[in-house]
Amino acid sequence: MRLQVLTLAPTRDSYRQAEPCLANMLQDDAAAAYLPAPTTAAGTTALTQLTPYLPQLTARATLVVATSGTTGDPKYAQLGAAQLRASATATHQVLGGPGVWLLPLPPHHIAGIQVLLRSLAAGYEPALQDTRGGFSLDNFAAITHQLLERTPDSRHYTSIVPTQLHKILTASTHGEPAGRAALQALTSFDAILVGGAALSPELQRQATDAGVRLVHTYGASETAGGCVYDGVPLPGARVEIDAGTGRIWLGGDTIATGYLNKPHHVAWQRPGWFRTDDHGHWDTTHTPPRLHIDGRLDDAISSGGLTIFPDAVENALATHPAIAQVVVLGRPDERLGEHVAAVIVPATTPQATSSPPPTLAELRTWVMNAGLPATAAPRELIVRTSLPLKGIGKVDRRALQDSLRETAAPARALRSRRS
Repeated sequence: MRLQVLTLAPTRDSYRQAEPCLANMLQDDAAAAYLPAPTTAAGTTALTQLTPYLPQLTARATLVVATSGTTGDPKYAQLGAAQLRASATATHQVLGGPGVWLLPLPPHHIAGIQVLLRSLAAGYEPALQDTRGGFSLDNFAAITHQLLERTPDSRHYTSIVPTQLHKILTASTHGEPAGRAALQALTSFDAILVGGAALSPELQRQATDAGVRLVHTYGASETAGGCVYDGVPLPGARVEIDAGTGRIWLGGDTIATGYLNKPHHVAWQRPGWFRTDDHGHWDTTHTPPRLHIDGRLDDAISSGGLTIFPDAVENALATHPAIAQVVVLGRPDERLGEHVAAVIVPATTPQATSSPPPTLAELRTWVMNAGLPATAAPRELIVRTSLPLKGIGKVDRRALQDSLRETAAPARALRSRRS
């Protein structure tokens, strides 16, 4: 069978066993395409599900990878050696040259695979952190120290998600030794890619102020990972924004050839282009202009005839000192159709006791003081101890919405509650 399961666990032994297959992914004449999975059992299950679609496997595909979207059934993007090489080459070109990478992400996701492939293309063995039991700050610091000692004359890179960055900065701010060590380790990298989920401007500012050399990435499994860095398309990447809808289209050298299990999906209706579900615009205050992601089109809230993107409200609320995490979503409203609801996790003090959660009135004022209209201010506040996550650190909005449906939204909301 041309499609083969490739088990990728976050250990050195697993990497070394997989290295010949990873090298094959970068070869145009590879005899096989690989389906990465965290375990052999998971890979076998996925392969069984994909078996009916194998006749549609493209001749040049060397990697078939599950998308990491937060809704819907898994889709499997087909990527070839040319796309994978183009992504690695463009990344190193923008970052300042090839280097050795530390991987603290699941290696079977596109972000993890790309870290392995970039290191391999540069001639280095990557360092891997096993995060299956959680992201350990002590472990991150120790592995970084070992990497720097092993390759003192190389450039050093890593790729993380916003939840990991938030954990490091919060622990460091609270004076925790592990947090300080992890932050010191983070500042030793020549560049840190951050993607996989929304990065709030406040979190980005805190990291930059701490001396962290962040690169905010935008992309997807369908684009071989990030193809826009700090708002600027990578060499060989193209971005178009539909004038009527604001929808972002991605094209260029790293674009997949479609979904193996959904060959007629609407995302591929334009040859050579991938239709995202994101709304964006060009920020022309920069030269060159930078792509700004307003939010997902399917997350947009229609309230009183107006469209509100949750990202803008989340970014405003993320600056509130009493909020550790926040998700904004639409809830049914008898009068408005939908109203803005804020689901928050309160911040904790250095003594690990919860700060009093802010009131709904306080948050409404906070949002409007940030320059957003009153229609964007939350009309419902829900306090949680944690938020459901999936993939490499994205909030599972579907799971959150499902849990909230168990408690009906107020018909005309202006209230707060714990759940």
